[in-house]
Amino acid sequence: MKVLVTGGAGYIGSVVAEMLLQAGHEVVVFDNLSHGHRQAVPKNGELVVGDLADRGALDRLLGSGAIDAVMHFAALIEAGESMQVPEQFFRNNTANALTLLEAMLAAGVKRFVFSSTAALFGNPDRTPIEEDDPVHPTNAYGESKLLVERMLRWFHQIHGLRYASLRYFNAAGAARPDQGEAHQPETHLVPRILEVALGRAEHVNIFGTDYPTPDGTCVRDYIHVSDLAHAHLLALHALENASENSNPLLYNLGNGQGFSVREVVEVARKVTGHPIRVIESPRRAGDPAVLIASSEKIRRELSWQPMFPDLKSIVESAWQWHRAHPDGYGRD
Repeated sequence: MKVLVTGGAGYIGSVVAEMLLQAGHEVVVFDNLSHGHRQAVPKNGELVVGDLADRGALDRLLGSGAIDAVMHFAALIEAGESMQVPEQFFRNNTANALTLLEAMLAAGVKRFVFSSTAALFGNPDRTPIEEDDPVHPTNAYGESKLLVERMLRWFHQIHGLRYASLRYFNAAGAARPDQGEAHQPETHLVPRILEVALGRAEHVNIFGTDYPTPDGTCVRDYIHVSDLAHAHLLALHALENASENSNPLLYNLGNGQGFSVREVVEVARKVTGHPIRVIESPRRAGDPAVLIASSEKIRRELSWQPMFPDLKSIVESAWQWHRAHPDGYGRD
């Protein structure tokens, strides 16, 4: 297949693009490079620089008749930021996704893999979270993704769109020593901790120490970026021969176990051999106490099996990348 990967110059999208090429697919990356990097795009992949708000650009790309499927990763992802400027998240994540879907329908492209989020579950009623558990996001980021999922359900019912939606929490680690996480500014926990180990930051903040968890800090499920990418590829292949009447594919992704912020810091101390200073800070708005996903459904239906199930191996791969690339990809 020839696959359009939106956000394919970003952290997760670039790893998926590389896996698609390795699996024998053709890849077109569509990215505005506001958060992505040219250097992250696989050498054998085609890069089209453009914005999802530009319907004309999407029509030209999809209207060529060469695109068989779309994998959608382009989005703003910071939950904390979404509670300060929610309008940007609904414009970028929700409205732009609608523009993309309209262009797909106009071009007759009916396979869609959506990089969703388990943040749409909000404060879950139980853990590990399963796919049919109630959704009630506690931040605008989760709501912006949930609105896309709701649109997809109607597009499937009315237009026969075949789609998969993958919901996950904290992607971490590096696919290769030369392909890793590089955000500016960096707000994700693992790379922020490693910046301290590298001497590029004086401390890491722990946002909230009074949560109803064993050590008072938030508990999260971490998944290696390569395992995450493999799950997206499996979902795409499952859609390849699916009929219009097939049920949508909804999958939670995670290791099924959670680690507190303090536990992640301690693992990083052991991996790096460096002391990592922490400063306790107030809670951030919209942060649930515990988020752990069950991935039993995708394991059962698509035979997905994580290759990096433990936190130590995830942090070790991230440490290799950050130690070799302290400035990320540098300047584009």
